[in-house]
Amino acid sequence: MAIRHFLTLRDLNASEFNYIIKLAIEMKAARREGRQEKIFDGKVLGMIFEKSSTRTRVSFEAGMAQLGGDALFLSPNDSQLGRGEPIEDSARVISRMVDIVMIRTFGHDIIERFAQYSKVPVINALTDQYHPCQLLADIQTYTEHRGSIEGKTVAWIGDGNNMCQSWINAAIVLDFKLNIACPEGYEPSAKLVAEAGDRVFMTRSPVEAVSGANLVTTDVYASMGQESELQLRLEKFAGFQVNHELMAHAADNAIFMHCLPAHREEEVSGALLEDEAISVVWDEAENRLHAQKALMVFLLSANA
Repeated sequence: MAIRHFLTLRDLNASEFNYIIKLAIEMKAARREGRQEKIFDGKVLGMIFEKSSTRTRVSFEAGMAQLGGDALFLSPNDSQLGRGEPIEDSARVISRMVDIVMIRTFGHDIIERFAQYSKVPVINALTDQYHPCQLLADIQTYTEHRGSIEGKTVAWIGDGNNMCQSWINAAIVLDFKLNIACPEGYEPSAKLVAEAGDRVFMTRSPVEAVSGANLVTTDVYASMGQESELQLRLEKFAGFQVNHELMAHAADNAIFMHCLPAHREEEVSGALLEDEAISVVWDEAENRLHAQKALMVFLLSANA
């Protein structure tokens, strides 16, 4: 039987996606009510970080501990990963010693090569192309606040980065409309947009993208590794800030999300980020914990 990995959202079908979201909501309630079961007793998660992290490390490590398992943190600075050992060899060795692996790295090809040679499930905890774990948390958050996202309209404002591309994949799997507003030269993958068909609408106008949207979301203008481009990007993205004025064009009862960390007064106004009548970013951040626990349960069960 082929091993089930989670490298992009399209490794799931809609039924599996919705199962994970439902399980995440149930596990969140169990945690708060003190009835969390230690179902991962004896299980070990290998966590490979080539990019720095706050939410990803804390959520995966805490999640394994809460479920009775253990997590090992591996960085290039204190392992052979940073000394030229081939990805394929690392995968063969590490996957013989742990039960599941998550990787936060640069090129998406790195995680694909690791998964190809791994004997256990591999989770994409972020690459330059995709950030699917964040989308699980985002969809969980929308579901908790507004119900099913199917048939709704989401507006993405800003860079066509890994988050934007993960939203495209989510629209394909869950069948909702995605309006994307980005400056010229900062579009997401044209191939991916074409695969989404009429689910994705591209525009240069944030107002046009947000008009009638049920959910508005954004990310920093310069992702990790792009810090040297920040000044240029600030100029290119002028007028793309999400704030109360822009949200006024969205549908009644629309909510705002941001994967964090946020740069207040750049891609989002501080006032909107802190407006708990509209912004659900703190629930969204917490849900990384619950969605990833549910994902690991799904993958370990699917590969049992």
